Amino acid sequence: MNYAAIKKNDIANGIGVRVSLFVSGCRHHCKNCFNREAWDFQYGAPYTEMIEQEILDAIDHSYIAGLSLLGGEPFEPENLETVLGLLKAFKARFPDKTAWCYTGFRFDEILNGRVGNAQTAYAILEHLDVLVDGKFVEELKDLSLLFRGSSNQNIIDVPRSLEAGALVPLEGVWKRTMGSGNIEEA
Repeated sequence: MNYAAIKKNDIANGIGVRVSLFVSGCRHHCKNCFNREAWDFQYGAPYTEMIEQEILDAIDHSYIAGLSLLGGEPFEPENLETVLGLLKAFKARFPDKTAWCYTGFRFDEILNGRVGNAQTAYAILEHLDVLVDGKFVEELKDLSLLFRGSSNQNIIDVPRSLEAGALVPLEGVWKRTMGSGNIEEA
């Protein structure tokens, strides 16, 4: 797997200050994607054990809330094994920090085994706290939404969803009230 970027102090891709890994490779090709260069599976640099250690070391600070995985597409078949390995190492070392993942696939597609290697994709879900699912849709773009780009995307409480066998939205996801600067429950 290649990766496009690592952000070590990211506040845009999940709650709190996070370390974010942007993987390379995506077949969704969403119109006006913010990270178009990462569609190419060869973009960026190879993901290595040294890079994984760099990511884990960057998370090892009290002010870091957790890890966010974005793309490209973390759930592309070519990325699944490496993403799962990172999540396992992350959860083993930081059981009290959260793992977020952004995907163009829908939660039900992953849950029902229709994404890549079904067993590996499901194992990824088991290591996530939050999944933001759904392709970015330019026509549904909404700048007032936090942690997602278009209104069709869901912010999912993964442990509760796996327990229920159906999508359970994350509670406490906020929408910024345009113009006033206030934040209200979405």
